[in-house]
Amino acid sequence: MIAVNERCLLRTMDGHRFVSVAGVPIAHFAVGDRMSEAHAMVSLVEQGWADQDDVARAFACSARTVRRCQRRFETGGLAALTRQAGYPRGRARLRPSRLSLVRKLKADGVSNREVATRIGVSEMAVRKLLRRLGFKQSEPTQQVMDFTPAGAPSANPNVSACAPSPVRAPAPQLAERPVEADEMATSGANPNLSAFTPSDIEEMDVSADTNPLDRAGDRFLAYLGLLNDATPLFASGERLACAGALLAMPALVHSGVVDCAREVYGCIGPAFFGLRTTVVALVLMALLRIRCPENLKERPPVDLGRVLGLDRAPEVKTLRRKLRRLASAGRATDFGRALAQRRVAQLGNALGFLYVDGHVRVYHGKHDIPKTHVARMRIAMPACTDYWVNDAQGEPLFVVTGAANTGLCKALPDILGEVRALVGERRITVVFDRGGWSPALFKRLIGEGFDILTYRKGRCRKVPAKCFCEHEAIIEGRNVKYLLADQGIRLLGGTLRLRQVTRQTEGHQTHVVTSRRDLSAIEIAFRMFERWRQENFFKYMRAEFALDALADYAIEDDDPTREVPNPRFAAVDAELRAARIELQRITARYGLAAVTNDEKQRPTMRGFKIANSPAGHAVSAALKRCVDLERRRAKVPRRLPAQAAKPGEVIKLAAETKHLTSVLKMVAYQVEGELVRLIAPHYKRAEDEGRTLIQNALASAADIAVTDTELRVTLAPMSSAHRTRTLAALCEQLDATKTLFPGTRLRLRYAVAAAS
Repeated sequence: MIAVNERCLLRTMDGHRFVSVAGVPIAHFAVGDRMSEAHAMVSLVEQGWADQDDVARAFACSARTVRRCQRRFETGGLAALTRQAGYPRGRARLRPSRLSLVRKLKADGVSNREVATRIGVSEMAVRKLLRRLGFKQSEPTQQVMDFTPAGAPSANPNVSACAPSPVRAPAPQLAERPVEADEMATSGANPNLSAFTPSDIEEMDVSADTNPLDRAGDRFLAYLGLLNDATPLFASGERLACAGALLAMPALVHSGVVDCAREVYGCIGPAFFGLRTTVVALVLMALLRIRCPENLKERPPVDLGRVLGLDRAPEVKTLRRKLRRLASAGRATDFGRALAQRRVAQLGNALGFLYVDGHVRVYHGKHDIPKTHVARMRIAMPACTDYWVNDAQGEPLFVVTGAANTGLCKALPDILGEVRALVGERRITVVFDRGGWSPALFKRLIGEGFDILTYRKGRCRKVPAKCFCEHEAIIEGRNVKYLLADQGIRLLGGTLRLRQVTRQTEGHQTHVVTSRRDLSAIEIAFRMFERWRQENFFKYMRAEFALDALADYAIEDDDPTREVPNPRFAAVDAELRAARIELQRITARYGLAAVTNDEKQRPTMRGFKIANSPAGHAVSAALKRCVDLERRRAKVPRRLPAQAAKPGEVIKLAAETKHLTSVLKMVAYQVEGELVRLIAPHYKRAEDEGRTLIQNALASAADIAVTDTELRVTLAPMSSAHRTRTLAALCEQLDATKTLFPGTRLRLRYAVAAAS
């Protein structure tokens, strides 16, 4: 059995070969059937199940051979993969004397390079010739694993009595000594292994390494399909880069992101970098401002690996492969919902106001995807829309990927359906901007148990100045003062009664409409204007976490029946606008001639028309053109199915990977916010500089010391004494949580080194 990758296997049995993907056989052929073998290789690559290098390694050929088979299959189909009988065309036949000479030299133990020098060819030609002759080199001694008896002493606190250690032994010994369940369940001296019972053996990975800086044993187990995730093993060190990121571990564990990922995804197959490692690595990357996997090229993999408890962090292609593996499950929405449920349970009754707004991600690629209006750029561009739901403090709760740039009015019912499933029957006030203005929608939402709070859209009468009075209050520790007018309004022909709170500023009135009648006018205005917290959240996420960056370049089919603006209607409407502008220009010139008419020469209108007949004919022609275009536009539908609007396939950007990365970046933002709230009592400028301080602390170097029960992290002092004191207070609060590093029994302890 040969593992192509973490989910594809190649098995040889009784003269036949089987290729399976996630346990499902996709190919079955006889050994020596080159056409079927080539088709199996092409299928694995074309379907995205494996890359060329993995396929080439498993089928004992070169990546060039795999690419050649792909080209043949694309041009000639299955028949092109066959090989004609006889000697290949274009290949010179070697003299039998040369073949016998090569056999004699190799029998005498001469190296390939020396053989190539003697017969006057390249070393590559000699290797190919030997491969065709069926020459086999002696196999080197392989390093295999043997499990030491339970209770064996170990000087390394990262290795328990049940952990296997690498020894040199014949390969059959790996199968001769199986690991007993009770042996693995023995509580050894390894603090990195969480306590588990015999029933948890299949879910718990055991390290085969004794040296935390050399994880060759675990990589070998992962290659054999015996390891689902590398156990974190830490080594002590001083001034380790990025080790300050360990400050985020208590908040990360408290968020439940690892537990939710395990519940939703289960396992991503045998791998050294498993599900837990991948999730933790992606969150820490966001906190360290490694904005996308490509930026890992700029960081030494050893630095981030030491923070994860590994010898090195996953590199770009590995991390992208893990993201594709997770995205293929199609469970990013379930993952976000599970995290939101935990968040709602933590917030409890504090979850009274929810802010809903859409964020437009502009696309600059080559694919033709739907356009939408980008408010910050004031132009319509190819883009995708995500709808975010934030709590009253501006912290994100969950995100919903919109279907083909659906407007907020159409998206709100589905979003609030998710909210109802999360919060139950509790009454929630939903705050949104003018994009969701729809009195019919308001009536529906109020009937479903929601309260609404939004800006009024459209023209309305100004509120008289005598209705305004000054309101002042302290809300959330802030002194708030507004000039407000409070009155009732009726919509939908008087069937919908709402409350309108109007704020007066210099020459401008802002109307706020709500169904809440139990709150004071100043609190209504305050909650509405606090919607800018969500706008600031979007700005911060774009700048710091690269929220708009593409997670991949994949596309997927869109709904062909989705209605889109009719391009014919837009073209006719543009002609009509141009015709009306021309009509205004002509009539303005004609009117100017009428104003400046000399009544002594042309005292009557008839005389004026006769004198200016060319201009009058031009006005009539322009009017006729406008009328004709209006009739023509009336016959063209405004919207039609996307499949009929443009030729070719209807596509959109693949949303699964982007949704998954957005959820993980949301978790990183929440983790950073939790740390800011912890330092707020100790840092006066926490509201303005709190996130900057936390960002610097996470990116700083630190010392790591590993004991039998603890993972001690000693951070370097910060740039000023008051910041160092704030960091020390944060370390004390984090110590009180008694957090264990995920996948270990090591308790995290934090301290700040004394200033030198």
